[in-house]
Amino acid sequence: MRVLILGAGFGGLELATTLDEALGSEAEVVLIDKSEGFVFGFSKLDVMFGRASADHVLHRYADLAPPGVTFVQTTVRAIDPVARRVETDAGPLEGDVLVVALGADLHPGATPGLVEHGHEFYTVDGAFALCDVLAEFPGGNVVVAVTSTPFKCPPAPSETALLVHDLLASRGLLDTSTVSLVMPLGVPIPPSPSASSALLAAFAERGISWHPGAMVRSLEAGKAVLADGSELPFDLFLGVPVHRAPAVVVDAGLTEDGWIPVDPATLRTRYEDVYAVGDVTSVGTPKAGVFAEGQAAVVAEQLIARARGGTAASYDGHGTCYLEFGGGEVGKVDVTFLSGQAPTGALEGPSRDLAADKVAFGADRVRRWFGREWAP
Repeated sequence: MRVLILGAGFGGLELATTLDEALGSEAEVVLIDKSEGFVFGFSKLDVMFGRASADHVLHRYADLAPPGVTFVQTTVRAIDPVARRVETDAGPLEGDVLVVALGADLHPGATPGLVEHGHEFYTVDGAFALCDVLAEFPGGNVVVAVTSTPFKCPPAPSETALLVHDLLASRGLLDTSTVSLVMPLGVPIPPSPSASSALLAAFAERGISWHPGAMVRSLEAGKAVLADGSELPFDLFLGVPVHRAPAVVVDAGLTEDGWIPVDPATLRTRYEDVYAVGDVTSVGTPKAGVFAEGQAAVVAEQLIARARGGTAASYDGHGTCYLEFGGGEVGKVDVTFLSGQAPTGALEGPSRDLAADKVAFGADRVRRWFGREWAP
């Protein structure tokens, strides 16, 4: 069985590793990504705020641990889901099974004025470039804002606002600075009332201005224009850019309403032996790496059952996210999304002990996927 995996994020890495561990030479696994290596979402914040270097948080695909996985660094140019064939800069590739894990593409240019007057912190390059910007920021009005929905890693804007506050406090700049957070959600983490309450309390304690149910539609010099026409002044704007499915996925006819629809239990698309996992889907969970990882595990079980016999579990919609509260404290949010049911979520912490738990989470995956020890 030849399995072609498009995208080496959480979903692609977990799927490739699990198949190699379980099936060995019974499966030929080809993993494709255009990037040099993998970066955890939380590592982008570590680099932004000067807690880690860019090189330290980059996990190069050349160092992949699974011995039977073939990695191809190339760009996918076309997908034929019927033939399970892709055209790439490295030539055509075909598989018995095709798994699309290409994530969401980010488009800062889709928001008027964002490129010219602000900064985005969701791409790796954008986050890494902000390290110098934040290091040299003299203080003033900071706006952290979302420019469209859906957007991945829903806690990240809240984390960023809290970490900006920490940064300003450490430099004695709070008397001449403000921090505002603009989000389209009514609360910071809708599936978890306890996490939302804890974040709102943290915002209030720190004087962070909270603007729920709002989105930034455009930027002008020194001001952000919200969807309702109101304006927020800023000296530094940190934005979550527009998210879209990659054009190659749309052109392949895989999407409906912008994203790939899948069976929520199996992650199968409407095409035979074509699956999709992670941010590129409309499965109903948040666009976050831990959910892509869980979905990949379900696809792996199905392919292992095909090769070895047996049954595979259905996707349970469960994920655990870590949430930076600033001051060295981290919360842990357990959330479950099941089709046809209201999502549920609970918060543990925040505490300094959970900061160590978060370190272990990253270290475990680097050990599993890249075969080495690592500490964020």
